Amino acid sequence: MTAVLTAPDTAHPTTPEWVKDAVFYQIFPDRFARSGRMNGMNLQAWGDKPEFNRYMGGDLWGVIEKLDHIQSLGVNAIYFCPVFQSASNHRYHTHDYFQVDPMLGGNAALRALIDEAHGRGMRVVLDGVFNHSSRGFFQFNDLLEQGQDSAYRDWFHPEGWPLHAYNDEKPAGYAAWWGNRALPKFNTNHPAVRDFLWEVAEYWTQFGIDGWRLDVPNEIDDDSFWQEFRRRVKAVNPEAYIVGEIWGDAHRWLRGDQFDAVMNYHFTRPCLAFFGARTLDHPMNERSGTGRVDPVDAPAFAARMTEVARMYHPEIVSAQLNLLDSHDTARFITAVGGDATAFRLATIFQMTYPGAPCIYYGDEIGLHGGPDPDCRRAFPWNDSEWDTDTLELTRRLTAARHTSRPLQRGDFEVLHAEGESLLYARCHEGRCAYVALNCAHESVRLPLTGVEAGTYRDVLSGQTYELAEGAELEVGARGGVVLIRES
Repeated sequence: MTAVLTAPDTAHPTTPEWVKDAVFYQIFPDRFARSGRMNGMNLQAWGDKPEFNRYMGGDLWGVIEKLDHIQSLGVNAIYFCPVFQSASNHRYHTHDYFQVDPMLGGNAALRALIDEAHGRGMRVVLDGVFNHSSRGFFQFNDLLEQGQDSAYRDWFHPEGWPLHAYNDEKPAGYAAWWGNRALPKFNTNHPAVRDFLWEVAEYWTQFGIDGWRLDVPNEIDDDSFWQEFRRRVKAVNPEAYIVGEIWGDAHRWLRGDQFDAVMNYHFTRPCLAFFGARTLDHPMNERSGTGRVDPVDAPAFAARMTEVARMYHPEIVSAQLNLLDSHDTARFITAVGGDATAFRLATIFQMTYPGAPCIYYGDEIGLHGGPDPDCRRAFPWNDSEWDTDTLELTRRLTAARHTSRPLQRGDFEVLHAEGESLLYARCHEGRCAYVALNCAHESVRLPLTGVEAGTYRDVLSGQTYELAEGAELEVGARGGVVLIRES
């Protein structure tokens, strides 16, 4: 059956329904799980300090073996860092866009993973690196071999001859991502390049993936490219999710004709600033993708997160990928000086805020890590090393989110913000959930102004509360309460 598409209504954008109810899990494939199927390779010992140029040997078969763990977290969507053939452990240096890296198990492993994930009701989103390729990409390799006579000369941006792809002492002679000669930039004005990249997007969508996370898409500075990208992907699967890596203002790409959402770093920084206010590791953040973050109090945090919740059309906000950290930043717990209570408070907020929460692999068990490559450590499968309090909290929160329509779809309204404490509501179709957070080192009593009277259960403690206008709610030191109405 052929999908029928109409022109996007930029005044009323649409996003995939399933994303509004999704809990994502981001996996860096080389460091998540090693199946043991990929033999005869020179690998680091699992769990050694990550190195830029070495492999741990995680693969997609290993992910399949760990789907029980992932599903136990309440996760129903997985976002993978690049999986295509590449000569780098992070695989942002793509050699072949139509082949899953043999070290990951090849196309057969991805086929098996998608089928197993879909059988569990889980979606699979892949990383699309379309701004640049690699020195090993066939068309660029032909350019290196043939020089000005290459049939693929116009696929790239040669600036002078000869090219110096490996000699750092001489000019590269071609445009590359941030000057990194290992990543030659595509000439996406060239019709053949455009068709090639769109064909890649169509191929894997037809293969069965559920969406694309787009790497540095702002560097393909061409709305028409992304408009056609969307048209082709949505023609294959109208419910495919298209999420861009845009760190700043993204209105240009979120009008309904390009992306469904972006990685929400506008969410990340305020969470660091508020929940980690007492313990922020400034040098760590300054070396990381987030940059310097200064502490804020509850009123400033509430004001900023209200802005973020209203920054884009509500349909877009409900599909935003809300992350506390990623492969491009220090892990949250490390960025806040190792304060597990700060991370747990931030996780409560993440799981109860509009948009789709995304867990970076290992965060659920307290995995630490500074900037790249340290934020990409191997997952410690020896559970004696796990922070089980954080793990249990994560499971309770995702379970609550999946059973509470207000937590999935509700509006965001701050009811009280003072000092280090916050109370907010998520209301949907006449039912509300309430969340209270206290970052102070002593308990606080918060006024229940504006709440709907009734019986509520705290999903974290199991305790029942009778809420009424004018009453107060006690919240323990460095603690939170998530109240879902029972009657």
